[in-house]
Amino acid sequence: MGYKNINSVMFYMWVSLLLLESLIPRMLATDTRHYDPLLFDDFVHEYAEKAVKKPRTGTLYNITLPSNYSGVEVSYMRLKSGSLWRRGKNSSLFKIPKRILPSPYVNRIDIVFQNVGKLSSSYFNIPNYTFVAPVIGFHIYGVNVSSSDGSRMLTISLQGDPIVVQFSSLSLDEKDNATMKCVRFGADGTEVEFSSVNAPDYTCNAHNQGHFSIVVPSLQPPSAKKRKRREKLWFWLLIGGGGFVFLILCGILVFKMFRAWKIEGLVKESDRSVALDMVWIGESWMPSAGGIRTQPILENDYVP
Repeated sequence: MGYKNINSVMFYMWVSLLLLESLIPRMLATDTRHYDPLLFDDFVHEYAEKAVKKPRTGTLYNITLPSNYSGVEVSYMRLKSGSLWRRGKNSSLFKIPKRILPSPYVNRIDIVFQNVGKLSSSYFNIPNYTFVAPVIGFHIYGVNVSSSDGSRMLTISLQGDPIVVQFSSLSLDEKDNATMKCVRFGADGTEVEFSSVNAPDYTCNAHNQGHFSIVVPSLQPPSAKKRKRREKLWFWLLIGGGGFVFLILCGILVFKMFRAWKIEGLVKESDRSVALDMVWIGESWMPSAGGIRTQPILENDYVP
């Protein structure tokens, strides 16, 4: 019976440790869920190609993505590289100047424009900065060509004016005018370049393709500070309470083990103090008491 109690205590200790192990990372972690922007770009391009079976050269197509990308706006255009070199191309988000050369050189290219919208922070993040404009971007792909790694995205070189990035909406306070910066993200979202914002139209200049936005240094509001303090307080209360429960379980386990050891010692001592003969009863080898040393004596000899 004692060993069953010990096993129960050990089981509860094991469950407690598992709970602490699963809860501590959740308490420490912040909302750091981010997706791969490079995979997103490739998906958007492939989806646009499938949505428009036979695109006409120079025609801009608006693409509707699946419902899980709600709020993301995508446009798609097929051009000749020579036309892009001679004339450039403008959209509502970008003014792409002429004298742009794709590498490796291909005859036809696809240009995919994106407005990531409310999903901007799910794909892009800059510590200590806050987006005041949605992340927008464009990439150029080769038609019926791919590199050694399977990607169809081309690199570009500008021989003339920079690309002008135009934002359809901004969320600015008066104090943000002095601190806002243009930011460009590379293909994988980790390469970050800062530049100045063009006044007074709040545009950015770029010399390469990618994703762009406007950011300001983030100031943590008092409510956020209080929330973090409360989270830390609950975290330490959880750790302290879990540790206290663990210590109690350890004490119970030690007590049960000591008690079982003591009972086992008493049983062994009692076995040593009374010597019993061993006999076979059926198929079992069992102890048996010896004969009675003092024979019973009748109190009188009267026998009826």
